[in-house]
Amino acid sequence: MTIPSLVRAELARLTATPLARLAFIALMCVPLLYGGAYLWANRDPYAKLDQIPAAIVDQDAGATLDGDHVDYGKDVAKQAIDGGAFDWKRTTAADARSGVRNGTYDFVVTIPHDFSESLASAQSDDPKRAELVMTTADTNSYLASTIAEQAGKTMRIAVAERVGKEAASTLLVGLADVRDSLGDAVDGAGKLASGATTAANGADSLEAGTAKLSAGASTLASSTAALPSQTATLNSGAQQVATGAASLATGLRSAQQQTAALPDQTQQLAQGAAKVAAGNAELARQVDTANTTVQAIQPLDAKTVIADITANLPEGVTLTPAQQQALTATVDSAVQRANSSGADAKQQLAATTGKIDQLNSGAQQVSEGATTLANAAPQLSSGIATAASGASTLSDGAAQLAGGTQKLAAAAPQLSSGASQLATGAASADQGATSLAKGLHSLESGSSELASQLDKGRTKIPASDASQRAQQAKVISDPVKVGDDNVAAASNYGAGLAPFFISLAAWIGMYALFLILKPISKRAITAVRRPLRIVFGGWLTPALLGVVQMAALFLIVRYALDLDVVHAGGTVGIMILASATFAAIIMTLNVLLGSVGQFLGLVLMLIQLVTAGGTFPWQTLPGPLAALHFALPMTYSVDAIRQTMYGGSLATAWSDAGVLTCWLLGALLVSYLVTARQTRTRTLRDLRPSLIG
Repeated sequence: MTIPSLVRAELARLTATPLARLAFIALMCVPLLYGGAYLWANRDPYAKLDQIPAAIVDQDAGATLDGDHVDYGKDVAKQAIDGGAFDWKRTTAADARSGVRNGTYDFVVTIPHDFSESLASAQSDDPKRAELVMTTADTNSYLASTIAEQAGKTMRIAVAERVGKEAASTLLVGLADVRDSLGDAVDGAGKLASGATTAANGADSLEAGTAKLSAGASTLASSTAALPSQTATLNSGAQQVATGAASLATGLRSAQQQTAALPDQTQQLAQGAAKVAAGNAELARQVDTANTTVQAIQPLDAKTVIADITANLPEGVTLTPAQQQALTATVDSAVQRANSSGADAKQQLAATTGKIDQLNSGAQQVSEGATTLANAAPQLSSGIATAASGASTLSDGAAQLAGGTQKLAAAAPQLSSGASQLATGAASADQGATSLAKGLHSLESGSSELASQLDKGRTKIPASDASQRAQQAKVISDPVKVGDDNVAAASNYGAGLAPFFISLAAWIGMYALFLILKPISKRAITAVRRPLRIVFGGWLTPALLGVVQMAALFLIVRYALDLDVVHAGGTVGIMILASATFAAIIMTLNVLLGSVGQFLGLVLMLIQLVTAGGTFPWQTLPGPLAALHFALPMTYSVDAIRQTMYGGSLATAWSDAGVLTCWLLGALLVSYLVTARQTRTRTLRDLRPSLIG
């Protein structure tokens, strides 16, 4: 028997009776029903989330932000309902909770009463996190609860984006205001620096001036230190002048009084020598007294007196022009009168002395000189009166001079003390001016540095207008956008599960077929005795039926369910190769172990169901199962279909196909070895009837 004849014989057996044909068709449709129905049910469940009933409870009381009333809870609820992601219903807290329990709602989102207040607190000194309460019940659906958690995260992100945008807008507006204020501060700092420069220059001039003032005040203090003693000496001399002038005036008045009767006496001179001698003696005595007084008076020089007064003034003290003019006039008048009166008095006294001498020289001349004396007596009396008047004026002037010098002497200590205080104050002023100059120079440097740093700080804050700040706030509130750069993308959820369920359908299809197919023909073993031909004949029948199953399943997946397939030919080829490999494996289990092998085929399917990595990544598997992931064939069929269906790596697909081919050849080799043994020897076990037939 040839391989085609073996295949025809097996197919003829499967379709020999109507019941056999019905069973054959039913088993052929098992993988189509399994793969197609499951993928149909899970084709794109995320597109129908808007049919999931959900409730939203808004208890938010609102808040006040920057003087305006805000109600974030109302906005969040409206945004969620308008978005239509779920079948939202507004309801009360009691209805929502009971609805979750009885299955009316899959989940409930509750917005608490302090939601807006907590969000608004982000811009206060006591920020608090807002909270959205998600109420779920896994009795409705565990996946619904998982979806609800994702919905809560989406709402949280939307709220955080809005609040972050508002906060960023406030921050950016504040930064813009700060930038403008820094510009004003830079201008002010520039003016401050300019003013500080001017002030520093003025302080330098002030320092130089105070240095000169301090030096001058020190000189004035040292010069006026001797002023009190000098003015005391001047005062003493002035007092002596006043006293002498008073004595002169008294003597001249006395002389005037005594010579007032001289004319009458000269008239009576002739009356007797005794009286003349007696009067002459008295007159001589008076004249001697007057002569002594007058001789004591020395001629005065006005310039010398003024020079002495001026020279004795404190150093640095200068008389005003008016004071100098008044002093000159007073001294000139007093000196002229004093000198005139003294000269006249001396002349008169000299004449009187001569006459008295003449009287004393002889009585003979008394008579002769009586007439002359009588003529001269009025002049003498007049001269003495004039001298007395001048002496009185001199006394008054000297008294005034003594009073002035006394006041000057009294004021000199104060002047000296004031000069010392002035020197001390000038030294302090000089030190203060020096410190002021240093401080102003530091202020100048610091204000210039302040202006520079403020300008640098201002330039670091970028200039922006309202539209730019709005865009910046949008970016800050949502800084990261996840781009879609999927190098091998499944079109939807159903396409994501398709490689796994196609592989599983291929295994189930082969497992179901071997419920009615004979792994190898016992008659052919006995008659043909060619193990290789028998093995290929036994394997080729389910392999060809698998081609039909996989082609039909691909048409359902691609066209009935409209799942995208990038490499259609490669996908069909991998599906057929996987089906043929699974047929060889299940046949080998049946040839090797009989009915036990058929059961192991079911166990092996269950193991691959969890190790193939069709739903969750294989890295999430426990250690032993993760090791089986790389050992079993369905792993490679799932991966190869993913590569060809999503447009992934064809090299990886070829590698996976190579592993499947190795499994295929290995299984056929084991079947060949078992069949070859059976063609040589038969055991009681080989003769035992099979449960399958």
